[in-house]
Order: sequence, then C-alpha cells, then structure tokens
Amino acid sequence: MIAKTIRTCFPIAAKAVADKAEDINKLNVFPVPDGDTGTNMSLTLASVVKELTALPADADMEAIAGAITHGSLMGARGNSGVITSQILRGVAEGLIPATDPTSSADVAAALRRAVKVAFQAVRKPVEGTILTVLRDISTKADECEKKKMSVEETLDAIVVEAYQSVARTPDLLPVLKENGVVDSGAFGFAIFLENFVAAAQGRTAQIEDFSTTFDASSARESALGRVEIEANDDWEGSEYRYCNEFLFKAERRFDEEECLKFLASMGDCELLVGSYPDYKIHVHSNTPNLVLEHMLQFGQIYEVFIHNMDMESHERTAKIHADQDAGDAAPSAAPAAPSEPAKPLGFVAVAAGSGEAEILQSMGVDVTVSGGQTMNPSTADLLDAVNRVNAEAVIILPNNGNIRMAAEAAASACEDKKVAVVPTKTVPQAFSALFAVMPDTPLDEVVEAMTDAISEVRDGEVTTAVRDSQAADGTPIHAGDVMGIICDSIDVVGSDVKQVTLDCIARMQDEEEGDTLTILAGADMDDDDFDELVSAIEEAHPDLEVDPHRGEQPLYPVIFSIE
Repeated sequence: MIAKTIRTCFPIAAKAVADKAEDINKLNVFPVPDGDTGTNMSLTLASVVKELTALPADADMEAIAGAITHGSLMGARGNSGVITSQILRGVAEGLIPATDPTSSADVAAALRRAVKVAFQAVRKPVEGTILTVLRDISTKADECEKKKMSVEETLDAIVVEAYQSVARTPDLLPVLKENGVVDSGAFGFAIFLENFVAAAQGRTAQIEDFSTTFDASSARESALGRVEIEANDDWEGSEYRYCNEFLFKAERRFDEEECLKFLASMGDCELLVGSYPDYKIHVHSNTPNLVLEHMLQFGQIYEVFIHNMDMESHERTAKIHADQDAGDAAPSAAPAAPSEPAKPLGFVAVAAGSGEAEILQSMGVDVTVSGGQTMNPSTADLLDAVNRVNAEAVIILPNNGNIRMAAEAAASACEDKKVAVVPTKTVPQAFSALFAVMPDTPLDEVVEAMTDAISEVRDGEVTTAVRDSQAADGTPIHAGDVMGIICDSIDVVGSDVKQVTLDCIARMQDEEEGDTLTILAGADMDDDDFDELVSAIEEAHPDLEVDPHRGEQPLYPVIFSIE
C-alpha cells in the first residue's frame, strides 16, 4: 500500500513544487542570493518521478526506495537539491520496514532516519534552513506517535508544523530577516510535503482544522506573512563565485572524509553524498578546474554543472526590481505582461561570465543565459529566455558548439514568435555578429549577415589540461599543462598562460594578419596579470589594435579573437 501511495502522490507533489519554482527562487538569499532554489528542487524531484515511472507496476517499497535514492542523487541540482535528495533517501529507507496499513510510528521512524541521513551529509548544518524544518517535523511526528494519533492526523500535524517552522526561519537566520524572506528551501520542502499529504488523503492541498491549533492554510499564510521580498544588490552570501556540482563514479576506494576536507579547502557549502562507487559532489568555489582535477585522481566525472552565482544573483535582483516596479513583489503573484509593444527583433545570448554578459547586454542582447563549456544550459533554459524577450522575432547566440543543438531545439519549440539561431561558437564571435545587425531588416537577412560576420572571426582560447592528451601536431599534453586552442585545434602547449597566449597570437598573425584583437580575461586572471599580458601583446604586435575586457569566464583565463 505504501509503495502505491508514493508512486501516485510523488508526481503530484513534485509538480506543485515545479509550479511554484519561480516563487521559491525569489525567496533565495542563502547561502547566496542566486535565485535558483526552486528550479534546483523541482529538477531533483523530476528526476525521481522519472525513475519511479520506469518501475514495474508491482514494485515493492524496497524498489521504490532504490528509485528515490538513485533518482534524487543523479538528478540533484544545487545545494538545495543535494540536501533534498538526502532527505528523500532517508524517508524512503525508513519506510522500507513500514507496516501495512502504515502507522504514526512508521512516519516517525522514517523522519528520524531522514534527519540522520541529511544531517550527516552536511558538514556544517545551519539553523533556519530546510534542515531545521526537517528536524521540527520529525519531533512533531514523535509527539504524535506518543499520543497514539492516527497516521492521517500525524501527516496533517507535520504539514502544519512544517509551515510553522518555515515561518520561524527568519528568527534563526539573520540574512533571511535582513532580506524580508523565509528560507526558500524550507518553503519548497513544505510545499512538497503539503501536496504529498493532500494527495495521499484524497483531497486538495488545503488541510482542514483538525485540532485546537491552526490549520495548514493558516500556517502557510503565517509563513508567507513574513515575506516582504527585498532586492539584494550586494552579493555578500559567499566569497566564492561558482557553484560546482557533478556526478562522480569512483574507480577505486578513496577516503571520503579527506575528500570533504579538500572540498572545504576549495570553498564552502561542500557536499559529498552517495556511496561507493556513485556519488554526487557539490561545492562553492572560485577554482572549479582544481576541484575537477582532484576528483579525476579517483575516478570519472560526468554531468558537470558550473553555475556563476554572481550572474544568477544579478538576474534574481533584476527580476525582483521588475516585479517591484510593476507594484507586485508578492511571491505568489503572476508576472506582469509587458507594458510596451513588442519590438521587431530581440536577442538571447549565452554567457559564461558576468563580464561577458555585461558586454553582450551593452550591445543589444535582451536576455543572457548563464552557461558555456561544462555548464551547458538546457533547451528549457533557452526557451524560457526567448519567452522573456518582448519581441516579434528572436535570435539566439549559443556561443558554444555544444549548446547549438539545444538552441535549435528551443527555436523549434517556440510557437509564439519567430526564432532563429546564429551558430556562434564563442562570445567574441557574438560580438562581431551583433555589429553586423542592421535595423529594420528582415529576419532571414539579419541571420545571413550575422552568420557571414562570424565566418571572418578567428578565435583562440587558453586553458589548463585536466588529463594527458596530445596536441594537433602530436606534441604530448600532460595534466596541468597550459593549452592554446586556435579555431578548435590545440596548437600550442606550454606552462605559462601569458606565453601560450602570445604564441597563439603570433601563429595566427603569421597565418593571416589581422587588424583588431578582442581579448577577455577570465575569472582566474587578476587585473595586474591581464594588464601585463595586454602590454606584452601591444609590444609584440604594434600594428594590432587591442580591445581588452574582463569576461570573468571560468576555466579559460584568456579568450580572444582576431579580425
């Protein structure tokens, strides 16, 4: 019975969180105000739904628990998603020995197991978060068990307690009170719990008053009554810019505690969950490349997502400002319709760094999507960006070869406006393409002109090898070597970013002399080193006009193009 209930109710509760994802995102200020908690939780839950759907009709609770554990681990996105995956794992494991029919004792045991698993996964639990709510509802379930309440009464009681606990989060975590919000992950968890319980008991989400305490609807209103969302223009939640998360398959046993210590030395919010050989790893860091290199010693990494939390924070702030300007900052309100008529043509572009995004926006791009190498946005991400552009036609600039197919899929899926893709592989190509745009020109002619413009761009990238390989001419490459990539070909190998960049530019100028060099400094190159590099380029190539900018892209300290 419990297995059937979970398979029936989990998708309903997951959809409720997905429907409220944007509302949850707006509450997100801790550990950084990057506005992605609702998205990450809904993606994590969606992965579980997919695994549950694939099970045979007669799957027992042990199989259900396995699907929940594996699905949530594989699909976990972000700090909130990883912690949610551990809560789900604990509850699922705790329900394996449950009786049929289920009792309040079974519910209490499952939540105690969830508390143990989730708190073990987080090295430094913080009060006023989803973990606090989990502990509070576990305590409430224990009380219900002692009072010998029915399972229905127990489930109703923990939903009420969940919202009451959410309402208390600003009193426990100062950053929430400063920003006028409740904890976003805690609120998302309460939404999931309320809708799961409602589905299990065959009613709509609202829980009727069943005791002298107020009901879930009142508790929900109490929680939301604490919310007066403020735009956080100062990103102070973390000194680290990148949210790094990936799946890891160990090829040999390794010291998990030592691994966690290493992750802690790289940044904060470190998580390593799962069990040999499959793990999910999460950390906020300024050096995602070093995190990946370290883990490659022990096995294989895949499904890598590197999010620029600085950019996401600015996007969250912009959305809140837009809502406030419209006189509607309530988290449950629908977005206001555009007040201005649609313009003829708009642009969406992918950017890996905040500097890249700022330049693209200054050149007329309406919406930038965070992404790039190792952090490709999905079709849904790009389609959402297209829908946010108030234009009759939209051009997408993917700025990476791996993103082109997702961009084309988004273009095909959009039904409300004409969408085209100009197949840019780099941000400098996008710069040239945007310069080629002529106003009041038909869409197909604009696309043709932009595509012609990028064919004139020769680009280069400098990065560090994470494994042994070889260059285009057969030169061996060792992990840690600096590589110069010219038009997708590894042509220069060295040990110094500055020298490899100079060698790449010299080779490109020897092949075909250009007039202008646009160069972007990555997040790992400081201003002094960048100034020194630009001076060296100007000295070596006095006839080459150098246009330097801070791109702040990860993994690539230098990206440049010559025209």
